[in-house]
Amino acid sequence: MKKRTKRILLIITLAFISGIVYIFTYVPTLPEQYGIVETKLYLGNSDNQPLIVAFGGGGGGNDWSRNYMKEKRDSLNEKGYGVLAIGYFNSNGTPKSLDRISLDAISDTILNIAKNPKIDESKIALIGGSRGGELVLNLASRFDHFNAVIAMSTSNVSFPAITWSANTSSWTYKDKEVPYVPATLKTISPALKGDLYTAHKMMLEDKEASKKAEIQVENINGAILILSGKNDDQWPAQEMSDRIIKRLKSKDFKYYHEHIKLDGGHIAPLEHFNLVYDFLDKHLPTK
Repeated sequence: MKKRTKRILLIITLAFISGIVYIFTYVPTLPEQYGIVETKLYLGNSDNQPLIVAFGGGGGGNDWSRNYMKEKRDSLNEKGYGVLAIGYFNSNGTPKSLDRISLDAISDTILNIAKNPKIDESKIALIGGSRGGELVLNLASRFDHFNAVIAMSTSNVSFPAITWSANTSSWTYKDKEVPYVPATLKTISPALKGDLYTAHKMMLEDKEASKKAEIQVENINGAILILSGKNDDQWPAQEMSDRIIKRLKSKDFKYYHEHIKLDGGHIAPLEHFNLVYDFLDKHLPTK
């Protein structure tokens, strides 16, 4: 009986180990929708409108096209800006997961839409929050046709895809995966409990991987505004944002750059949108 029990336990252990190995080695195939994004353009009545390209975060969908963002879209239109809302995953016709999203495809899409005769294609700003903040920094650091960046509750590194295996990059550039900080075994427990802050902190403990995955923000061709909440419970946005500024200073970044720390949590930047308007007035004016 004891031998049989030991055998059963051994089989269960081996099956568990095999499952873990499979999870961390399985690479999902690229979806048919790879390189497709959903876009919705909101224009005001004026001519030569600078374009604000807006991205949501890790929840997916086309966040800036939703009703709760209407007030901010309308106010930007009233100030003379066009707004392009982009859904890059879990949106109409796009990949279902945040997994190896093509930066090139997003950039090409923006440039094509910026040819609209009512848009001033020499003035394009990117704005994104959370994983969308990570996205806009990755975009602007690789394509010099973006003239200003607003990253809210952002990271200074690229994190893995939001898939059950989490062993691919969130982004691709020229069809190659962007380096990312991997999710290790110990991050599984806090992630399953919904403690994303701890899971991200654990990933950042890998200093070598973090260094390789750090976004080269010094290549951005324009002013940068970083906004973070002091009590972010999703990931250490304030610390990561400080590292962005530290890197910019160490690289003698020539454009305006500032990190404003706000009272509040992960969505605090959306509650202080006057800071975005002030930044745009100074660094991407409508006239």
